[in-house]
Amino acid sequence: MRFIDVLERINVLIGRSVSWLTLVMVLVTFLIVVMRYVFGIGWIWLQESVTWMHAAVFMLAAAYTLTREEHVRVDIFYRKLSPHKRAFIDAFGSLCLLTPVALFVLYVSWDYVATSWQIKESSPEAGGLIYPFPSLLKTLIPAMAVMLLLQGLVMLIRAVSRLLGKR
Repeated sequence: MRFIDVLERINVLIGRSVSWLTLVMVLVTFLIVVMRYVFGIGWIWLQESVTWMHAAVFMLAAAYTLTREEHVRVDIFYRKLSPHKRAFIDAFGSLCLLTPVALFVLYVSWDYVATSWQIKESSPEAGGLIYPFPSLLKTLIPAMAVMLLLQGLVMLIRAVSRLLGKR
């Protein structure tokens, strides 16, 4: 079980670390508003950075959210079930729902990200973020899929362990 604990700790560390970006987003947004309405100054790259930080938080915290069981779930039935039935649903969800979706995202995003790096993509906006920032952001898409796959593996192993009465 040590292996799955390490996998989960990695997702928790990444999730907690990236959560600080939400504070940075608030501060940068405040700065943008003050600069625009008090000083009449605006920078596209700074405005884009808020959107990109939001995307980074979403993608890098998805697996963390899964570790804390705070993802969207129809809890009306789940919470009333026995631990054995919950384990079955968790195993089924990890194996038959989460894994195929994460593998699909990984597969579909691979060329998209590779192309972004190959063409040294920059923001389409004049004065927007320059290379390598767009490519770095797009790289988070397959990273999110891998992190979700690893957390799905953790959930599957724990669920099977509960089903077998080992934990």
